[in-house]
Amino acid sequence: MSITALATCRIDPGALRRRLAALPTTPGIYIYRNEAAEILYVGKAVNLRNRVRSYFHRDGQAVKVRQMVAQIADWEVIVTGTELEALVLECTLIKKHRPKYNVRLRDDKQYPYIKVSLNEEWPRVYITRRIAKDGARYFGPFTDSRSVWRTLDLLNKLFPYRTCHIAITGTDARPCLQFHIHRCLGPCIGAVSRDDYQAVMAQVVLFLDGKHEEVIADLTMKMTVAAESLQFERAAFVRDQIRSVEKVTARQRIVEAAMKDQDVVAFARSNGDACVEVFFIRGGKLIGREDFLLEGTKDEDVRQIMTSFVTQFYDSAAYIPPEIVLQSAVDEARIVESWLRQKRGGQKVTLTVPRRGKTRRLVDLVAANAAEVLAQMRARWLADERKTAGALIDLAEHLDLEEPPRRIECYDISNVQGSSSVGSMVVFENGQPANREYRRFQIKTVEGANDFASIQEIVRRRFSRAQAVGLVGSAAEANERKGWTNRPDLVIIDGGRGQLNAALAALQELNMERIPIVSLAKQSEEIFTPTESRPIILPRESQALYLVQRIRDEAHRFALTYHRKLRARRGTRSALDDVPGIGPKRRAALLRRFGSVRAIREATIEDLVATPGMDSRVAASIKERLQASATLA
Repeated sequence: MSITALATCRIDPGALRRRLAALPTTPGIYIYRNEAAEILYVGKAVNLRNRVRSYFHRDGQAVKVRQMVAQIADWEVIVTGTELEALVLECTLIKKHRPKYNVRLRDDKQYPYIKVSLNEEWPRVYITRRIAKDGARYFGPFTDSRSVWRTLDLLNKLFPYRTCHIAITGTDARPCLQFHIHRCLGPCIGAVSRDDYQAVMAQVVLFLDGKHEEVIADLTMKMTVAAESLQFERAAFVRDQIRSVEKVTARQRIVEAAMKDQDVVAFARSNGDACVEVFFIRGGKLIGREDFLLEGTKDEDVRQIMTSFVTQFYDSAAYIPPEIVLQSAVDEARIVESWLRQKRGGQKVTLTVPRRGKTRRLVDLVAANAAEVLAQMRARWLADERKTAGALIDLAEHLDLEEPPRRIECYDISNVQGSSSVGSMVVFENGQPANREYRRFQIKTVEGANDFASIQEIVRRRFSRAQAVGLVGSAAEANERKGWTNRPDLVIIDGGRGQLNAALAALQELNMERIPIVSLAKQSEEIFTPTESRPIILPRESQALYLVQRIRDEAHRFALTYHRKLRARRGTRSALDDVPGIGPKRRAALLRRFGSVRAIREATIEDLVATPGMDSRVAASIKERLQASATLA
């Protein structure tokens, strides 16, 4: 590789070329560092020389890779004996160092687990943050501590195990309240034998494993034995346990007729955020679901995101099922399966990517749940006034505004090959969407797909109308008014430099160029301003970037919704609205009676006349016009 072919980095080109040539061709991992010796990225490779060299080619690199390479001041490699060893070491180092440019689980060290301390003489069930090889059973990880506490409360209602930390001697004078409310069997006073207590803990493990049928079968047998022994109070207690377990089981959805154990993994992402959803299916039933947020997913392909999640999640998962169903394939699936098989104690683990059928529909359902989690996360973020206030201050600093923008307006265009072009204006006040201030525009003066002219038209129309109703006085005075007279503190245009210049020209026509205006280009999230030749790149983790992305996405959603509405309206009007004598009432009556234009076309004149508000003359016109349009089609 010639020096001129090398991408820009912090290493001298000559030294870089020599170091690349000296790299081994064996499996291993590579670690990139910046000038401050901070780890930028950890990766694995089957062939270290080829993999590391690929980062330093100028052509074909993603924006994220180019940004990382520009910061590389040094690297080190660690040779491993096999590709599997490289995978394990890469996963360990990513979790330890959390490099900026790696895809990584957010706050993965904080995920709670449920621990059943089978290694104790009198086991307990409690929450822990660590997994140890101590003979206990662990379940998780979970992402919501509150749901874990609810699970523990349910478990203790179903199975009366001890929750205390005292040493059990069996000679205490009296039990605690838990015993009297049937939440503990009372080992402290010797009210239960160790074998009977261990049997209850075995039921807890079966329940957490999702093997509810086995739990019910075991409890049914105990109820029968108690009844036959005339221990009716004991039999009634076990009967209530059975009913409670059955009630929990009834709420669980059967998703797999083959009654298999499997995890289903899918994700959704938006604006650099990614959420992975995992459905835990045991014995064909959905027993639980968890969602995990990922960092560093900007510009990463779906395979890399899925690979990173699978390796990091199952590295610390308490249980690995025999089948893991994935939304997309992972890199080096054979090696990942070998690694999972080792972690499962040598038992086979299969990674599958369904393309069709029930399993694919299940994967799509999991992905839809992940998208919903992302949407809820953004809604919670917007509802946090402290975060939005901080984002506005941050945005004002980056854009050199005199003060944080109280009112932000964002404009977007939507069309399909130039047809049904529409524009949207969304308004955020104090970082929150002001839905009543939203406006939408049908493009009137532009033919075809011309985003520049369309943006110019809607900006001109918006501020011309503001001017017509008297946009005078200070911004504070104007903001006291309603409708078009509200003056924005910042205008955001969805697009690049061209869209910005078009909108700015419209403002200049109206002598309003002093209104702060920028554009946001989606591909690289670059912010263009009228005065700066180079775009502004907001920090990837900044609250300001998150806010402008949310505003831009809202403008896009609002424009797209209106565009679809217009297309649907124009698609259904068809030949009916071209018939003389057919107005909205007659059209609605016909569609209500016949259901579709096709059914109207096939109806007889007598049937049409029977429709309320119709006469024979209009019915004949309908038949003639619809049959003519069908012939032309």
